[in-house]
Amino acid sequence: MLKLKIVSPERIEFEGEVDSVLVPGSLGQFEILVNHAPIISSLDKGRVVYTLPGGEKKSLDICGGFVEVQKNVVSLCVEMSE
Repeated sequence: MLKLKIVSPERIEFEGEVDSVLVPGSLGQFEILVNHAPIISSLDKGRVVYTLPGGEKKSLDICGGFVEVQKNVVSLCVEMSE
């Protein structure tokens, strides 16, 4: 299980446990799963898709930001699309 926190300048957009996170990295889209190697990456405009336990998928459109992964904790600092 991953712990995901998505923060925008306005508020915390999401905080909770997820099975996976798909992000629009600057060099292409990539998926973060349990036990992913530590990484820090910039994010481009696109869609963040995260899968909740049970298989439900949720998504957010972003203008850009950063992602950090460390010890099954995924932190996204993003600017939301309007």
